[in-house]
Amino acid sequence: MEVQIHYPAVLVAALINFAIGGLWYSPLLFAKVWAREAGMTEAQLNQGGMGRIFGLAFVANLVAAANLAAFVGPKATLGFGTFAGFAAGLGWVAMALGVTYLFERRSLKLWLVNSGYQVVAFTAMGALLGAWH
Repeated sequence: MEVQIHYPAVLVAALINFAIGGLWYSPLLFAKVWAREAGMTEAQLNQGGMGRIFGLAFVANLVAAANLAAFVGPKATLGFGTFAGFAAGLGWVAMALGVTYLFERRSLKLWLVNSGYQVVAFTAMGALLGAWH
């Protein structure tokens, strides 16, 4: 079986994921709640290494977008891509985080913030990948 991936769409999907994360974890939305629930202090957040963190996060977003593109396939529609992205975000990513958070005894609020981002980001990526061939 040959997997056909539209690489420009994957790149843009990864950028969309990155942009959604930037907004989601900004002071406009959930930065304070996330920092408090994750136990991150202002000093920890201001430590160096942000270039490495952002670089690796973008690579991870590329991998996720490529994986989702392979999953939705080259003939997906906007509707199917949107549904598939939502299903992957909620059914796989959010639930996998949920299991981990249960054993790590992390808060429901932190799970809602982090999983909410994943569901929104995967839905947006799926929509783009489904619509752009």
